[in-house]
Amino acid sequence: MTLADLAADAADRLILDEAAALLPLHTADVVVIGDVDGALALGALAAGVESVRVHQDSVVAERMLAALGDERIRSEELGPDLLDGATVVLLRLPKSLDELDRIASLIALHAAPGIVVVAGGRLKYMTTGMNDVLARSFGRIDVSHARQKSRVLFAREPVAVSAPVERKQVHADIDLTVAAVGGVFAGTSVDIGTRALLATFDQLPAFETAIDLGSGTGILAAMLKRRRPDARVIATDASAVAVESARSTMKANDLDVEVLRDAGLASQPDASIDLIVLNPPFHDGGAVTTDIALDLFAQAARVLKSGGELWTVWNSHLTYKPDLSRLVGSTREVARSAKFTVTASRRRVRELEADR
Repeated sequence: MTLADLAADAADRLILDEAAALLPLHTADVVVIGDVDGALALGALAAGVESVRVHQDSVVAERMLAALGDERIRSEELGPDLLDGATVVLLRLPKSLDELDRIASLIALHAAPGIVVVAGGRLKYMTTGMNDVLARSFGRIDVSHARQKSRVLFAREPVAVSAPVERKQVHADIDLTVAAVGGVFAGTSVDIGTRALLATFDQLPAFETAIDLGSGTGILAAMLKRRRPDARVIATDASAVAVESARSTMKANDLDVEVLRDAGLASQPDASIDLIVLNPPFHDGGAVTTDIALDLFAQAARVLKSGGELWTVWNSHLTYKPDLSRLVGSTREVARSAKFTVTASRRRVRELEADR
């Protein structure tokens, strides 16, 4: 079995093949970034690497890798502890150039001077802009031949760069400063779906506990806290860059909101929350899907108290209302335009509570 046989994805196979000659020479200082399903980390270990430091943006991916129980794999936040002394980095290229710029500059700042970055991806998601971004942090960029619609970029010779900084934008219309690090959805802007949901906040029911599910930069959570300063408000997202951004947003606005990195609502107890607001994603990688939203609806139903409500915004061409009624409870339309629909779903009384 070759290293490439460990990876189901063509880009991962190519990264492992192109790194095959390097890995046996660098057995203690290998870092993997953006590993979707653990194939890159496992491939590095199969090549004789003694241990590997890994950063995955998704907490779901991180937990899947941790579940293997391999003590040679150590997960770290994206920063100095991850990259200190690294001599080889296996990188699955992110789609966001801002995210790539952040990763590249951190590698250049903290890795060993002889660092070799083996960065690969699917051709349909790669652009020449990625070469330009890498060239800001490295003096030498080489390109592999394409194979199975994938390609690898090699980055060497790190140059002096500044530490990446988060961006901030003041939105006077909602009186909120939004902070963002590279790669978070919508950056420092307020996306139009969030604006559609915010426009209905004057109709929200009273609440003592609330969650912004899939919070991104934390805009909805911040505005919930503004409306009810005494309420307990939680912002939760599976993405590390989203959580970092949301924490910075709360700090910039002096708001006491709990920000958690979680797989949906996995850490939340049943029947514990009065209100959940949700602007659900509808992309999984490059594919358009409703599966993510349906899973989040079901999780919200578990966590809502009887009579609690899920307020969600979705593209008007979708048919989520029957799903919301089935998974959560009675669903009413709060607002609708050609682009977006906002609905409120009231959690039905649970059977155990009804029998009391």
